[in-house]
Amino acid sequence: MSRQLDQGPMTLRLFNTLTGQLDDLVPMDGKALRMYACGPTVYDYGHIGNFRTFLQIDVLRRFLKLTGTPVRHVMNITDVDDRIIHNAAALGISIHEYTARFEEAFFEDLEALRVERPEIIACATEHIPRMVELIQRLAAAGAAYRTEDGSWYFRLAAFPDYGKLSKKDLSGMEDGARVDLDEYEKDSARDFALWKAAKPGETSWDTAIGRGRPGWHIECSAMAMEYLGDSFDLHAGGEDLMFPHHENEIAQSESVTHKPFARHWMHVRFLLVDGRKMSKSEGNFFTLRDLLIKGYKASAIRMALISVPYRHQLNFTFDGLIEATNAIERLRTFHQRLTQGNFPPGASPALQSAAETAQADYLAALANDLNTAEARAPIFDLLRAANTSIDQGQLFAADRDAILAVLAGFDAVFDVIEDHDAEPTRRALEWAAQSGRLADVAPELLARQSLTDEAIDALVAQRTQAKKQRNFARADQIRNELAEKGIVIEDSKDGVRWKRK
Repeated sequence: MSRQLDQGPMTLRLFNTLTGQLDDLVPMDGKALRMYACGPTVYDYGHIGNFRTFLQIDVLRRFLKLTGTPVRHVMNITDVDDRIIHNAAALGISIHEYTARFEEAFFEDLEALRVERPEIIACATEHIPRMVELIQRLAAAGAAYRTEDGSWYFRLAAFPDYGKLSKKDLSGMEDGARVDLDEYEKDSARDFALWKAAKPGETSWDTAIGRGRPGWHIECSAMAMEYLGDSFDLHAGGEDLMFPHHENEIAQSESVTHKPFARHWMHVRFLLVDGRKMSKSEGNFFTLRDLLIKGYKASAIRMALISVPYRHQLNFTFDGLIEATNAIERLRTFHQRLTQGNFPPGASPALQSAAETAQADYLAALANDLNTAEARAPIFDLLRAANTSIDQGQLFAADRDAILAVLAGFDAVFDVIEDHDAEPTRRALEWAAQSGRLADVAPELLARQSLTDEAIDALVAQRTQAKKQRNFARADQIRNELAEKGIVIEDSKDGVRWKRK
């Protein structure tokens, strides 16, 4: 489908956390829009709350490109922090070995959700010299100091504007109080670690400021300025990063440049699950892979996570996933009806007008603070009108072409009409097999798959579980289903084996 509309430039009005109002988002140099978006800390698999943020940033960059604004998008990968060091040490492996599999999984998940890759991906551990240089500049400016153990801290009192992003009242800040953790109390304003002195057995680097490793906040400042300059157009991330992370980025960056770090700040709201905060203890914590092995499609998850505008809290429910699934099926059926149908020459003035109105309303909704909910509505209005005209034999070839152009513009941002669901599902089944999660795979998902070895293993595992629960009817059903497809199960004292006839 076409990736850019044939029209004049359109300015996006986007809420700016820094100013507290809708501001025009335009490149300050009149060329590409330079944006930095906080990426993942690769200590575990990403959950759907994480991916909501990455998807909303994807909507932003796709809309900019669709309307003719080139993008230079930088995303960091935090591959060293407290959690990573602790988890890698517990397993007795290097932090690189520990993070490599989660970094690979993250990009597989982005691909499954059709999230476009940023132009630049920057790993923290590959930019240590740039961070050291920035800390040296902060020290020279009187904004950083070294402690007795060799660590370096940012002196909060050196930056009077601290708090201007989050609008927090920091009048009760305790002068000189320090915090060493990468993540800490959200209302705590203290001198924060720029560089942590090496501890026995901990990953560290030999540098001009001593042996140690960077704090979390200095990583983003160093990498953003490395690729986007001292001042750039947009900084984006989840609302949980606003304070202290983004506030700290501003302080340490502007203390040396004396320029606005980012002119525009975009923050994506939290995600709830069934009205509650997502947490493992609540039993409502889901990674993308958890949902895929339950039988939901990656395209439906994408649609569900972007259909609520980024500045609104999203209440994620399985009913909402089903609604997204049905909406996508309607779009795909309609698109297929247009591309495979035979329509006579000519045009309907009513449908031509409907297509123009749908495109204008769709673009206007996205240009107004990326209102994805309002952007969907005119597309489905057009779908209903066109389906009625097809049923009545009143849709013509020129109408088909006009409507397909509208759908192409819609899919350039939403990217759900073309079916890319098979590969993410296959990968999720492989992951379930490798992770000992085969028993969690939805039976209906396995029924839809060709009988790969992974799918057979999952069914056999479900049969074993059914027998343990004395659900012999279900166990027999699985055996019979496999037998019908040429798979023989053999129970023996050594366990369960299967073979193909």
